[in-house]
Amino acid sequence: MQKTVLLIGASRGLGFAMVEEYLKRGWRVIATGRNGSTEKLDRLASTSNGALEVENVDITSPQQVAALHDRLAARSLDVLFVNAGVKNDDGETIADVSTEEFVRVMVTNSLSPMRVVEAFQDLVRTAGTIGVMSSGQGSVANNVNGHYEVYRGSKAALNMFMRSFAARHRDDSRTLLLMAPGWVRTDMGGPGARLSIEESIPNLLNTMEAHAGQSGLHYLDYLGRVVPW
Repeated sequence: MQKTVLLIGASRGLGFAMVEEYLKRGWRVIATGRNGSTEKLDRLASTSNGALEVENVDITSPQQVAALHDRLAARSLDVLFVNAGVKNDDGETIADVSTEEFVRVMVTNSLSPMRVVEAFQDLVRTAGTIGVMSSGQGSVANNVNGHYEVYRGSKAALNMFMRSFAARHRDDSRTLLLMAPGWVRTDMGGPGARLSIEESIPNLLNTMEAHAGQSGLHYLDYLGRVVPW
């Protein structure tokens, strides 16, 4: 039976690479991007023989999230994965970031992914997986040099919110994943990043598939190594 994944935030970078990889593996993919950002997804869908469906949603809009859920309410998902995220200027510290920029990063990276998880969990099969794209920079234990601290804080908050979600659903049989893809050369990661998309994403999917059926929350990197909280 063909499996189905809903990928939130898949119009470019790591999310788009995940769409391509899932299609290679024979999955049915529902991929989202914000309105006006789905040109690459639309082109890929036109050559996918119906395996890829493209939806529009801005996850910072609760109304758009609810509308997407209504459109997909009859579907059953094997994997729900939220990839959407932003960052602020790399040199900005908590000392000089504006309130507006801080709120933008936290709402997009921390609050909005959890709203999607809360909204769509009812569509995920009892043996399915709910995952979000975290980061190794969300690890409090590993932060020994500072830098990127607003982004770090948003991912640490996301991790905590997923931990709270897991605690509230401790009897749930589904797999919960916080995935750290590594520092990857994308528009967001920059040209100096250590990994190519080809080194990160296939391994990240391998790790997710290897943990399918293992209930509880797991914070892992793309190679399946446990990331310290």
